[in-house]
Amino acid sequence: MALALAALALTGLPGASSSARAAPAGEAAGQPVGQVSGLPIPRYVSLKSDRVNLREGPSKEHRTSWVFLRAGLPVEITAEFDVWRRIRDSEGSEGWVLHSLLSGRRTALVTPWKKEKGVETRVYDAPGGHGAVRAMLQPNVIANVKSCDGAWCRVWGEGFKGYVAEGDLWGVYPGEKID
Repeated sequence: MALALAALALTGLPGASSSARAAPAGEAAGQPVGQVSGLPIPRYVSLKSDRVNLREGPSKEHRTSWVFLRAGLPVEITAEFDVWRRIRDSEGSEGWVLHSLLSGRRTALVTPWKKEKGVETRVYDAPGGHGAVRAMLQPNVIANVKSCDGAWCRVWGEGFKGYVAEGDLWGVYPGEKID
């Protein structure tokens, strides 16, 4: 009987102990997950629309503190409440947006912290900084992230395609792997 109950607990079938059920993927890896979506918190997403209101709280009754005017901009979800997500942008501004205005499509900003004129980031035709330079990108260019190996990301955008060092991107966690 004890073996049968243990088997039920491991499978998560009715009659199983709730404490033995499998945790969501993010939780199993030690990362917290959102109570609404079950997805990892924090996580990067992008803005779906070219006009997104950033609100002071999770409802339309809260004041709009900022309006984003750039579709594809990467943001980091830091909390969830019902249909609202608290986000942070690359400059540290935080507020709440409707989840329907966010996309799971991964994008990144190229070196948004570099403010000097003439600073550019190289896009290579192969990872590791080896190979030909395919493009030079100025700070704050939005790049679509196709994949990352933990050190280099394969990116593309208007007029460029290739590899950028992960450390030159805001919208990818250090050492993150994306397939």
